[in-house]
Amino acid sequence: MVETMNAVLLHCQPSGIRKFTALAKEEPGCLFLTIGEPDFNTPDPVKEAAKDALDQNLTHYPPGVGESYLLERISRFEREHNGVSYSPQEIIVTDGATEGLYLALRGILNPGDEVIVPIPAFGLYEPLVTLSQGRYVPMDTCADGFQITAQNLSRHITARTKAILLNSPNNPTGAVYTLQSLEAVYQAVKDRDIFVICDDVYAQLVYGPYQSFSRYQDLREKIILVQSFSKPYAMTGWRVGYLCADRPVIEQLAKLHSYTVVSAVSFLQKGCAAALDYDPSEMIKTYRRRRDYVYGRLLDMGMEVQKPDGAFYLFPSIRKYQMDSETFCLRMIREGKLAAVPGSCFGADGYIRLSYCYADEQLRQSLDRLESFLKTLSQR
Repeated sequence: MVETMNAVLLHCQPSGIRKFTALAKEEPGCLFLTIGEPDFNTPDPVKEAAKDALDQNLTHYPPGVGESYLLERISRFEREHNGVSYSPQEIIVTDGATEGLYLALRGILNPGDEVIVPIPAFGLYEPLVTLSQGRYVPMDTCADGFQITAQNLSRHITARTKAILLNSPNNPTGAVYTLQSLEAVYQAVKDRDIFVICDDVYAQLVYGPYQSFSRYQDLREKIILVQSFSKPYAMTGWRVGYLCADRPVIEQLAKLHSYTVVSAVSFLQKGCAAALDYDPSEMIKTYRRRRDYVYGRLLDMGMEVQKPDGAFYLFPSIRKYQMDSETFCLRMIREGKLAAVPGSCFGADGYIRLSYCYADEQLRQSLDRLESFLKTLSQR
């Protein structure tokens, strides 16, 4: 019966990140830098708020789009921290940023509509676009330092372009889009009926100046902002995020949300409201220190790598080793006892992704193994 199932689903591939993590776990003694998950625990005040909600028996159906207190808190947070104005009626609390992205894409795409995605890009985007009956249009930014140029973008826009999907800070590169990149997108869409989906889940994990495309509020009818509690507050297992959009758009997406998941978990929403009052600066300080350490070690090894301005990934080039990224990573697991994610999982063969949200000692040992592995390649 499998062959009779949804043909699009049958052609979707499992996550490459999880594949290489699983391979690492099968290799005795292997270390891995594959998962983009904070090694911190959820802050105590956030957990206490959720526990209190359980004690108060807040375990019944919540409003579909989210509890009013959380919608109001998100609205204030976005205004105070990111300078964008979305009323509580323009927000949906989602089951993670993944559901937010699904709502955005499934909600705007008609069969054959195109979505431009700057690559390297998170591997989730292509299957979500395809499952939403759209056409995934990758736009390679490697030659431009992982930034967007007007010339590159114009070559990819067609009469079928329905959306541009931006992820800044970027997974897997850690790159933050410059104002020039954002302006290139602005000029491209301001006179066209094109949505801009902003996947801003790493927006609080930055090490310098940052602006989201959502800053262009004169285009708010075209902007769909997706956020998550997972990364900045070490809440990956909570699976809660939110989506912001102009009210006519959010009202349509709310219908899809209601038929997909009904609502986010009721008692978790108290914890999410508490998270927005928590200052993650100490976590960010740790990530910055780890970034500097890993970046310095990679340079000392002779690897070509761009210093990331956000998130917790580095994306070094492996082109000089004259093998594709999957072969490189498979060999590194078997010969070097270290796992990374091939760049091919992000549409950019010739690179590997290293996550540095691991404890200092694991980072040190992992980089020692990477250095030893690279030396064996150079000797051949």
